[in-house]
Amino acid sequence: MRPVIASLLAVLAVSVAGCDRQSPATEQANEALTAEAKMPPVAGNGAAVEGGQVDRSHVGEAAPELAFVAPDGSQTSLESFRGKPVLLNLWATWCAPCVAELPTLDALAEREADQLRVIALSQDFDGKEKVETFFADKGFANLQPYRDDEAAFSLSMQTNLPTTILYDAQGREVWRVLGDMDWTGEAAAELLAEVE
Repeated sequence: MRPVIASLLAVLAVSVAGCDRQSPATEQANEALTAEAKMPPVAGNGAAVEGGQVDRSHVGEAAPELAFVAPDGSQTSLESFRGKPVLLNLWATWCAPCVAELPTLDALAEREADQLRVIALSQDFDGKEKVETFFADKGFANLQPYRDDEAAFSLSMQTNLPTTILYDAQGREVWRVLGDMDWTGEAAAELLAEVE
């Protein structure tokens, strides 16, 4: 019985720590990630680039088969975007670095519309009202309000926000950036050039 209780408590702790905006631990985790992301560039896996840190430890892994909510309210998944590379951004309305990088993702989505699909996937619990209101206030021209109201992506990947993952046209991971980034900058362009 104790192992079952311990497992349930661990899952609950991850859920609360990863997505509770009231929790100092979450803010500290995101602050720590942002501080790590400001390190100077280093070679190989884990290279820091313009605010984010590149993680190549998942290269070649298939995109998750998790369902999420499309802007029209229907269920969709990354499978439905196959055939074109996808840049998946996991973000939340309460995450300051996430909100700061969204305008650069919007600009990237416009610039690369023929080559790349940019999906900003909210990890807000019960996000329908929060995310729709947020998008209406920001007036993004190219990003759409995709939602993962259970935060299944960030929880299953055990990642802090923001995290941005590049998948190739066949749905295989190329790299992920942990932390915020200027997606209109030169470092982002170099990373995006890696996708076939």
